[in-house]
Amino acid sequence: MKKPGLRTQGFLEISQKYEPDCMNWQAPVVWDRAQGAEIWDIDGHHYIDWTSGVLVANVGHAHPHLAEAVSRQSRRLLNPFDFPTPERLHLAQKIIEATPPHLDKVFFVSTGGEAMDAAMRLVRRASGKHEIVAFWGGFHGRSFGPMSLTGLPKIKKNFGPLLPGTILAPYPYCYRCPFERELADCDLFCLSFLDKIVEVESAGSLAGLMVEPYQGTSGFVFPPEGYLKKLEAWARRRQILFVLDEVQSSFGRTGTMWALEHEQLEPDILVLGKGLGSGMPIAAVVARTAVMSSLERGEMSSTAGGNPLSCAAALAVFEIIEKEKLVEKAASNGAFLREKLLRLQDKHKMIGDIRGMGLVYGIEYVKDRATKEPAPDLVRDVVLKCVEEGLMCGKLGIYGNVMRVAPPLVITPDLIDRSVAILDQVLSEF
Repeated sequence: MKKPGLRTQGFLEISQKYEPDCMNWQAPVVWDRAQGAEIWDIDGHHYIDWTSGVLVANVGHAHPHLAEAVSRQSRRLLNPFDFPTPERLHLAQKIIEATPPHLDKVFFVSTGGEAMDAAMRLVRRASGKHEIVAFWGGFHGRSFGPMSLTGLPKIKKNFGPLLPGTILAPYPYCYRCPFERELADCDLFCLSFLDKIVEVESAGSLAGLMVEPYQGTSGFVFPPEGYLKKLEAWARRRQILFVLDEVQSSFGRTGTMWALEHEQLEPDILVLGKGLGSGMPIAAVVARTAVMSSLERGEMSSTAGGNPLSCAAALAVFEIIEKEKLVEKAASNGAFLREKLLRLQDKHKMIGDIRGMGLVYGIEYVKDRATKEPAPDLVRDVVLKCVEEGLMCGKLGIYGNVMRVAPPLVITPDLIDRSVAILDQVLSEF
């Protein structure tokens, strides 16, 4: 990685002096401004964005309509805690009209982690029980409730004891099957293994099941087709609440408005975030009336949840997605991107797996395709070199060996061409 510019160096020194080491950044870049799917750093260097500001800016950075909505609202009203506003009520109506018809109540909070925590409380209250099934590799937030359900050791290491009643089960990470089976003849063994997990670990107080349509932090791990619908059926047979964590996967990211549309899922609770505000902090818990009514008035609140500024932003996000047909563009441009990434896999042997849909893909790097040994150091170097060449990307995954490919939904075929060309050039050098 070449030496950062002078202004960047100055800001990084401020960061090192005043911010703790737990603050995360993928490359020594200080963002200055961004527009659409492009970024400029504080020294004026240009980048194509493959991060969406970490899966937030679905409608693109600094969209004029979104910026105007936020500016206009900021001059009217910011946050009347404990009072309804037209913006909050209009957004509630919009979300209920846009989500599956069986979901008819919505509660607003500020972040995805806060929404997951609220969903956990809702599951416990509505069921009268306390155990929740979640999955290896899953990530639902960093506060104690969601962290307890997270299946990533590095997220919760040395923070114990965690919340009791958590039952973690294997997730179908088919490229690295925990049972060392092949998808063609495994008959979704990990799903049937759930019965054994519950038989051994449950104390007889099973309340619900929480799952992501794809595991984001673990490296964009997608389950095989049909798995989620069968998992939903498993929860129904157990008479427990089925919770779908769409904090990352919603608002067009997978080529449909909601990822649940791919298998016509009907969750009891749907959790939304990130793309809902496209840069403004807002998240939501959407559920059936029968579930929400288990809470009495005043039993759950959020200081900045549903504030009119964030709600105005979210309403603008809906308008942009609909007017510019971003869901359809995510599907078509995603297919274009996928084809190009698969060509890179054919060309470069360090790419072990390409997985994803719409405009979210994981590129998993290995030292050897036969052994599938992870190559985290290679990914670190590739990411740094890509950023140096003008492609803003990052790494993630259980082994730290997966490159994130999740550009804003406004990315054009030309920018896809240019960004893939940068990655191809960098991989050729390695």
